[in-house]
Amino acid sequence: MANMWLCFLLLICIHNTGKIVADSTYLIGLGSYDITGPAADANMMGYANTEQIASGVHFRLKARTFIVAEPGGNRVVLVNLDACMASQLVTIKVLERLKSRYGDLYNEKNVAISGIHTHAGPGGYLQYVVYIVTSLGFIKQSFDVLIDGIEKSIVEAHENLRPGDIFVNKGELLEASINRSPSAYLNNPPAERSQFKYNVDKEMTLLKFVDGEWGPVGSFNWFATHGTSMSRTNSLISGDNKGAAARFMEDWAEQNGYPKQTDSAYPDTITSGIGQKVLHRRISIIIPQPDDKSSELMQLASSFLASGGRLLSSTGRISQRVRDTQAGKPKFVSAFCQSNCGDVSPNVLGTFCIDTGLPCDFNHSTCNGKNELCYGRGPGYPDEFESTRIIGERQFSKAVELFDSASELVKGKIDYRQTYLDFSNLEVTLLSSNGSQGIVKTCPAAMGFAFAAGTTDGPGAFDFKQGDVKGNAFWKVVRNALKTPSRDQVTCQQPKPILLDTGNMQVPYAWAPSILPIQIIRIGQVVILCVPGEFTTMAGRRLRDAVRAILTRDGNGEFGSNVHIVIAGLSNTYSQYVTTFEEYEIQRYEGASTLYGPHTLSGYIQEFEKLASALLEGKNIETELQPPDLLSKQIGFLPPVVMDTTPMGVKFGDVLTDVSENSTFHPGDLVTATFWSACPRNDVLSEGTFSLVEMLDSGSNWIAAYDDDDFCLRFKWSRPAKLSSRSHATIEWRIPETVVAGVYRLRHFGASKSLLGKISHFTGTSRAFVVL
Repeated sequence: MANMWLCFLLLICIHNTGKIVADSTYLIGLGSYDITGPAADANMMGYANTEQIASGVHFRLKARTFIVAEPGGNRVVLVNLDACMASQLVTIKVLERLKSRYGDLYNEKNVAISGIHTHAGPGGYLQYVVYIVTSLGFIKQSFDVLIDGIEKSIVEAHENLRPGDIFVNKGELLEASINRSPSAYLNNPPAERSQFKYNVDKEMTLLKFVDGEWGPVGSFNWFATHGTSMSRTNSLISGDNKGAAARFMEDWAEQNGYPKQTDSAYPDTITSGIGQKVLHRRISIIIPQPDDKSSELMQLASSFLASGGRLLSSTGRISQRVRDTQAGKPKFVSAFCQSNCGDVSPNVLGTFCIDTGLPCDFNHSTCNGKNELCYGRGPGYPDEFESTRIIGERQFSKAVELFDSASELVKGKIDYRQTYLDFSNLEVTLLSSNGSQGIVKTCPAAMGFAFAAGTTDGPGAFDFKQGDVKGNAFWKVVRNALKTPSRDQVTCQQPKPILLDTGNMQVPYAWAPSILPIQIIRIGQVVILCVPGEFTTMAGRRLRDAVRAILTRDGNGEFGSNVHIVIAGLSNTYSQYVTTFEEYEIQRYEGASTLYGPHTLSGYIQEFEKLASALLEGKNIETELQPPDLLSKQIGFLPPVVMDTTPMGVKFGDVLTDVSENSTFHPGDLVTATFWSACPRNDVLSEGTFSLVEMLDSGSNWIAAYDDDDFCLRFKWSRPAKLSSRSHATIEWRIPETVVAGVYRLRHFGASKSLLGKISHFTGTSRAFVVL
């Protein structure tokens, strides 16, 4: 009888499994992994500010991946990085690892890697000179962390491939973006501008991933706004507004039970690698709010003094994360991807002069002729962390709205096309107003004078200004000491006055890319255009419209009027900006940073039309071009960590400045403690945390409540002197409104390096305190 019931249950399981496969449209898999990297000494990528050196963590960075496959057919991979941009060298090395692991299953044609464009992540991972000058050249640790994190996120997504469906939705988000170069935008034809309500794209497009058994497992969306809520003076590693939005949505999903808790993958409390309890994110459900027992809590807290520093016997003992990072368990993955953000700023209050408080000059973004006095203001001004939170929450809120209401099923082919182009000498056919054709060419890369002026998100210095179409004699002399542009190059780049002729600078190796990848990924009626740069608003609109016209021409049945075309900016490599021809004429920052001359956009449109036609007709695109692998030529001048020390009688992890004795705090208060520490470059703790807030449970166990992946917790690292071997770590916890009353303490983890190179892990805690 028991055997009969067992057979009956097996038949039901087989039937249900078959139903899931039959009813599901695709195989879908999602994964994520830490890519935070060196939290000390590394220059940050984005603002090109030599003084912006990492010294701690605002919240951690992730690589997030989704894989979509037709059962037995094509598959595509999209990786979204909490990094400034993708890197050609990183892409090359990731593909090499994938080939060694999976053969030809994943390759340059069906794998796309894009960046969110945070300006608060470690630099030094790109292979061209101009992008690593401010980081003292190549930083192998930054590079290696990215390679490892991307590979592990893809492996996790691959191993999680299961039957499921995808839904697409889109809607307007009005208060997270403004145009930072409106004078250039206004140079576009009035008839074209009249077709659009706004001078930036306000539309967010979202994909919702639903596992056939677990239910919703993730979402990816595309929305254009720069990762510049954090300023050029910030030194804490941060995913900026898009990284914050992703963290908010992943925590929201867990709080709402996504994925479905069909087993013990997410119990109320889980156990860390050292057998210590770790608090579930829905903390208020697990530990009830205490009654009025403040005196009892104070007495309890007073019995827990600072622990003093102690060594950890193994690296596994530092894996005390709040969130479960184990592969093979369902977890929600949400990515907020970048789009055509070239002229789009999150600093939505506008631009003002820091000396007078008056609006900046409209055409040049200067204050009394000085660009360095003109700054954009975010919605939390003057608090950049608050601006980051607000812009992140606005994107998160729109994404939740689209996620909850998504009903359009994505269905149809999985397909892709990719090719490499030499943008230093690309022939482009232009049509004149009378229908005649003419041939023009793109140019070797060059950066204009207005590039050095920076933007209102991060102004430059000296006497540069946006909108400069002449240059000046002094800086031309300086330029000529590096490389004097040829007459042909000057003519080709007009009206851009050339400040750096990067495309013709080859010492010690190439300063700028010339061979660039372009790629189309199709998932049913969703088409993703992967571009290796930052398209401005109108440039992106023209590209999308051109591809749409190809895909829907002659009433093509494969794509109806509801085809969803998105731009995945900063993908696979980086080549700065792409403006329209008319915006290029104005030579704002974006035009001066459009490397390949005034016809760059036309070149992209022409070649993407070819890709779209090949996709539609089922034809392959072949090219013999390949980007260079310059890893062997990389030079880095960032000195290694020599050793870490503490004063006589002091241990690593000892408290330098403790929480005040018998302290009581409330939501909104700031709790801080400073520890004797060591350089975070000794171990980036990709599977651990530098800072932790622990709560005392009813059983006298300390359980993890918040770590350095939480927006409310900041890890700050410093040396008492520039070349000192001693260092301090300060943990700051801004108590959130959702906190549970109880007894808490702060804990620091780190790794020290001896003179002989031995790495030793350590920890230490503050004294306990009460939160009411």
